[in-house]
Amino acid sequence: MKKPRGAIATFVATRLLSVFLTLIGASVLMLLMVRFVPGDFASVMLGPRATPALREQITRQMGLDLSFLEQLWLFLRNAATGDFGIDVISHRPILGIVLEALPNTLALAFCALGLALLVGIPLGIVAALRPGSWLDSLLALISISFITTPTLVVAIVLFLVFATGLHWLPVAGAGDPDDMLDRLRHLVLPSVALALGWVGYISRLVRASLLDTLTEHHVRTLRAYGVPEWRIVGIYALKLAFVPVVSILGIGFGDLIGSSVVAEIIFARPGLGSLIFNSIAQRNYPVVQACVVFIVGFYIVANLVVDMINAMLDPRIAKSMSAGGN
Repeated sequence: MKKPRGAIATFVATRLLSVFLTLIGASVLMLLMVRFVPGDFASVMLGPRATPALREQITRQMGLDLSFLEQLWLFLRNAATGDFGIDVISHRPILGIVLEALPNTLALAFCALGLALLVGIPLGIVAALRPGSWLDSLLALISISFITTPTLVVAIVLFLVFATGLHWLPVAGAGDPDDMLDRLRHLVLPSVALALGWVGYISRLVRASLLDTLTEHHVRTLRAYGVPEWRIVGIYALKLAFVPVVSILGIGFGDLIGSSVVAEIIFARPGLGSLIFNSIAQRNYPVVQACVVFIVGFYIVANLVVDMINAMLDPRIAKSMSAGGN
């Protein structure tokens, strides 16, 4: 029988293998999409300058003259060392371009996720403590409205009302790099636009999880011993109720990074989303591939971290890992 620590190590190794396989799968899909998109990439990128010699040069630089397997092997081999090539438009290393845009997207995703947790968790707790009441029904209506409203619609409304209408917050950009307050002000509207749907989702999840936890045997035992309700909810029940919330944080973080393209375009904010959008418009697919690798990598690593946090929050998960390794 393996020790729990060995089982968890096996689990982590398996997840790391899945990271590698998922990155390969994403690269295959990206290369297939590039091959099946109609049109001559070099002609679109060069425009009126698309002479036969220049088209041949761009095609060779992008590796489009190679077979599919050769392109895949070349991309994976170079990506493993952090070499995504040189951008044929700006003549800069693609890795540098992506790393330049990455901090803005990560800041937006973390702020949106933090805002969703800060608002969604208290709403879910309040709803769970008053099940079936008018307050519970009102919060359910608000949460469902948040979930069903597209991010695009929220972003446009926020832009028109608070940026161009009331002039309370900046219209576009990421703010002055040397002014933290200005950067935070530029984060407000896009963060709210991304977070709103997750506020509703998290509040519903917290409510359902907390209600389920409050019916478990150990909670009823605590009540029988006369433990105050606030202590039961605040110390014992919430810890277990947060396990499913933590489970979706990895998915939520990946979703927010992917959804950032909407907010970054509407608010003219530099980041991976706007970089992908502009690169697709320019048919600059090597930059798109590098962005996809980073997004998929963050998505999977976030889920791996979430699994480890869940194991610390709920000992039963660690035990199931140990049992799975026997």
